[in-house]
Amino acid sequence: MGSRHRPPRSARPGGRRDDRHVTQQHDLAPAGGGNLTGEVPGRFRSALESGAFAVTAEIGPPRGADADAIRSKAASLRDWVTAVNITDNSSAVVRLSSWAGSLIARAAGVEPIMQLTCRDRNRIALQSELLSASAMGIPNVLVMTGDHPRFGDHAGAKPVFDLDGVQLLWVARTMRDERRLLSGRALDPAPGWFLGAVENPSAPPVDFRAARLGKKVAAGAQFVQTQYVFDVDAFARWMSQVRDLGLHERCHILAGVGPITSVRALSHLQRDVPGVHIPADVARRLLAVPASRTADEGVSLCAETIGQLRQIPGVAGVHIMAAGGEERIPLILRRAGLSPAPEPGPPAASPATKASARITTGGADHAR
Repeated sequence: MGSRHRPPRSARPGGRRDDRHVTQQHDLAPAGGGNLTGEVPGRFRSALESGAFAVTAEIGPPRGADADAIRSKAASLRDWVTAVNITDNSSAVVRLSSWAGSLIARAAGVEPIMQLTCRDRNRIALQSELLSASAMGIPNVLVMTGDHPRFGDHAGAKPVFDLDGVQLLWVARTMRDERRLLSGRALDPAPGWFLGAVENPSAPPVDFRAARLGKKVAAGAQFVQTQYVFDVDAFARWMSQVRDLGLHERCHILAGVGPITSVRALSHLQRDVPGVHIPADVARRLLAVPASRTADEGVSLCAETIGQLRQIPGVAGVHIMAAGGEERIPLILRRAGLSPAPEPGPPAASPATKASARITTGGADHAR
């Protein structure tokens, strides 16, 4: 989930009054409390608002026209997770689209979280995608800036980055709550989604990361999923800063976890994934076992990490990223002492409705 790209200044919206609001009007009502469109909250949102510990997992769509690849993964996770993320051409690699994968997952009985990146679309296409998601009954949308095309399989592709992740959050919330497009044109009926963002607590500058989350909450994020957490102590310090700002009362925070299943995967995370910190004791533990046992040790380590994260105040759940190894997720959850996902109970007061303070921030976010 790490970001490698900072859009150029020329990519920022400007020149028209409505466009300038994207970067200037973050001091609005807390996100997520209104349900102004009358939509019925999905299972994921209901679970979080009931206070249940939510579990989401990531499904990467296939690199071919194969619906069964998503259908089978979703079916295997259906009884274990509250919702599944469908990635949007992750790492700038061409795959089946996120909206199509979301519809396939929903048909398989799992609530989808549709990811939407700014890399490949201008503001017209982004707003069209958002409207289409709502019209097709996709209840959750997670927006991010996205990786630059040079890191993917079409390195010569032209990046768009007309908006960035924070700006798109603001646009989506405006479409939902104020019933208008970025151009100012009215929407009838208005769309409805549960809006999410991503965050990377370990990326430098570390002391800025909680305030950066504040920008996303002010722009409209109702839940956030983080980059991989391997250094639980560092994550706990970030969560302390988050609580000091009251953000845990305005946004549901899901900590990102995942199993390291090989020495090669360990090396890749250490060298090539920005903002991921693997403590020396974690690396030593994985390197100390025979190669044939690395995957099982990685599963146990992930389960133990989940147990530690559950003890940190303000953590609403975990987001499991096991690319190419989704079949291990039920085992991870069993070892973590988590049973198959129950149906959510009656909602408690949401983070948004409990908060009275507002966070005023300006400028644009230039990472995912």
